[in-house]
Amino acid sequence: MHVALGILALVAAVVAIAAFAQRIGWPAPLLLMLFGIGASFVPGFPSPTLTPDLVLYGFLPPLLYAAAVRSSLLDFHEHRRPIASMSVLLVVVTALAVGLITWLIVPGIPFAVGFALGAVVAPPDAVAATAIARSVGLPRRLVTILEGESLVNDATAITCLRVALVAVGAGAVSVTEVTVGFLTAAVGGVAVGLAVAALAGVIRRYNSNAVIDTAISLMIPFAAYLPAEQIRVHEFHGSGVIAVVVAGLILGHKSPAIQSGQSRLSERVNWSTVQFVLENAVFLLIGLQARRIVGDLQSSELSGARIAGLCAAVLFGVIALRLLWVAGQRFFLFRRDRKAEEPLPPWQGTLVIGWAGLRGVVTLAAAFLIPVTVPHRQVLVFVAMVVTVGTLLLQGLTLAGLVRHLRLRGPDARSDALQAATVLQSASIAALAELERVRQPTDSDETLGLLRERISSRPHELWERLGANGNEETPAEQYRRLRLQTLRAERDEVLRIRSSGAVDHEVISAVLATLDIEESTLTLAVDRSARLSAEPVQPPRQLTDACGHLAAASQAVPPVGSGVCQDCVREGTRPVHLRICLDCGNVGCCNSSVGRHAERHFQDSHHPVMRSFEPGEIWRWCFVDEQVG
Repeated sequence: MHVALGILALVAAVVAIAAFAQRIGWPAPLLLMLFGIGASFVPGFPSPTLTPDLVLYGFLPPLLYAAAVRSSLLDFHEHRRPIASMSVLLVVVTALAVGLITWLIVPGIPFAVGFALGAVVAPPDAVAATAIARSVGLPRRLVTILEGESLVNDATAITCLRVALVAVGAGAVSVTEVTVGFLTAAVGGVAVGLAVAALAGVIRRYNSNAVIDTAISLMIPFAAYLPAEQIRVHEFHGSGVIAVVVAGLILGHKSPAIQSGQSRLSERVNWSTVQFVLENAVFLLIGLQARRIVGDLQSSELSGARIAGLCAAVLFGVIALRLLWVAGQRFFLFRRDRKAEEPLPPWQGTLVIGWAGLRGVVTLAAAFLIPVTVPHRQVLVFVAMVVTVGTLLLQGLTLAGLVRHLRLRGPDARSDALQAATVLQSASIAALAELERVRQPTDSDETLGLLRERISSRPHELWERLGANGNEETPAEQYRRLRLQTLRAERDEVLRIRSSGAVDHEVISAVLATLDIEESTLTLAVDRSARLSAEPVQPPRQLTDACGHLAAASQAVPPVGSGVCQDCVREGTRPVHLRICLDCGNVGCCNSSVGRHAERHFQDSHHPVMRSFEPGEIWRWCFVDEQVG
């Protein structure tokens, strides 16, 4: 009973405080941790113990998997250089630097003990930094680097800690032993991760039940983490962290091919809930450890001034070292991608990456792994607590303001819409071609026409989001508004029938589920964003071979007449967005408009390339090759 009430109280506190944090605009992890610190000093307030096993075997695997499965394997590979540098090299360098600081400040402490503390405080948190980075709207490239770093650095830190503890017990450790430790962690973790991903993929190919698939998904992080940790060479273990990350990245990448749409939707919702509860509960539990950790300091032989000096030196040391590392290796970390013509991130971006080194749950859990026989253990745990709280407060509270001050912009809604429209346009073209291939003589023209219209309407909705026509609704927005209102009427009628008791519950549930699916599709569609950049909307990277018509066409031509769709004026219809022919300057309306006059102009004139005639847009479209550029 007490355990059940404790779990209920913990989850209730997490939900209430997270909701309040969202309301006042604070990061939820910070507010939860502060609440936990304050509550831990209230007399009689229960403070559950955050044990290493609970964190490393209970919380860490699902949190890592939830982050990895939604990450892009291709982006991870593309940014492998900065991810490897920051998640491996920087962690090792930080551990060595903190070890040196501890050895210099605390008299008589072995360097191996200081290195153990360095390994504890070296890795930024896998949750806090990326959660805040997404909330403040960092450029997508920087978020990818932070996510990739936070997925791998825990493995490096735990391996460094194990090496340090071996050195503490044996008095020394050789280069060979260090190499064996890192190879065991990396090779063992990758091997188990690949095996689990392969097995889960085979099982999922033969399962079409969304509930069973979600249950399998909940087992995957533990099925990867636990066996990897059992691989042992001498005193070193395989890395469960790497195993979970590898399995999550691969299964997330293969998900569209091995899972049904219903399974993916169910998995996404369930993992979002699990991640929300676990990551917030962890920060609350971190705060609740404060009184216990502070109380243990009373048995320390070190003076308060020396402990405070050590805490300050380690805290500012890890912050300064990260800033210097990112700044000094900027040109190495962020080498230009010449194929994508991507410039180096501006110095503001590298500064933000350097400042986003928030520590969290693994730091405190790893500190408890230090044996009680290690000299000054209670001080080392307190230092880990100070670094965790200090970085979350100092960097977490200022990161959003720093991003705003440096005027870094996140992904632009119209640029995203252009890329999405380009992808969906290619998919729709493939679908229409497949429809012509598989149609049978008995298929009615009405059915084929309806299907063609539904396939074409999806990219049209995205093309509509690109323009800026004030407060006027596009056809897709009108449809969404009216359909949501009519869905409410349908649901009310179904509920009225249910209350009469004349229809079986299973039938009513099936009808309501059908309405819910359609409503979720409409409400998940991204509305026109208010975050419209003043910069021109650039064309996305080419998805196919270069188009000769786009290469030969002009970038701009003067419009014919007053710059409006004259055909719409003549026919009395309203254009949604405008396009201009780059051969003759004719202005016509888009395919979401009633007249579709830009396309009709191409059919009549065979002028291949048009350009958007909307403000702030410079993308072009080839009607012949059906490519954007």
